[in-house]
Amino acid sequence: MKHSIALIGLSGTGKSTIARLLARRLGWRRCDIDAMVVAYAGCPIAELFAVSGEAYFRDLETAMLREALVGADDQPCVIATGGGIVLCEANRTLLRDHAYIVWLDAPTTTLVKRLAAHAEQRPLLASADPAARIESLRAERGHLYQALANQIIDTDDMNPEQIVAVCSQALRR
Repeated sequence: MKHSIALIGLSGTGKSTIARLLARRLGWRRCDIDAMVVAYAGCPIAELFAVSGEAYFRDLETAMLREALVGADDQPCVIATGGGIVLCEANRTLLRDHAYIVWLDAPTTTLVKRLAAHAEQRPLLASADPAARIESLRAERGHLYQALANQIIDTDDMNPEQIVAVCSQALRR
């Protein structure tokens, strides 16, 4: 098995929650790329996008992913990625070379409900039609998730513990 586990997928699929629970179960460290970017930049991602632009954010995202995957003194980790991490070829290469990749997915209606249920600011929900925006992102990124994934988990109708169990079973193979 590759050194670390990376969770990819659209916003609302549960990447951060599953990374936390899976890392705890495995006794591994956890890295949340979005949280690492926020800590480094000292501001929320939405503000970072507005002030410095997407290109700067993507550069930071790549640096944080590299740090999580190759700069960790050979300690395996469970990585929660941002939904757009697959857009950059360098990120896809890092993921392919250093991680077992799990694509967490769910139907758009489920993602909209999950995103709306959390109090944190979600740029996707600021859209006039969040479902259409999610579908647009799915069309843009789905083939990239598919091409990278070692495992695909449909998280619809599953609680976090069930998702972690499915991940864990695949890792034992």
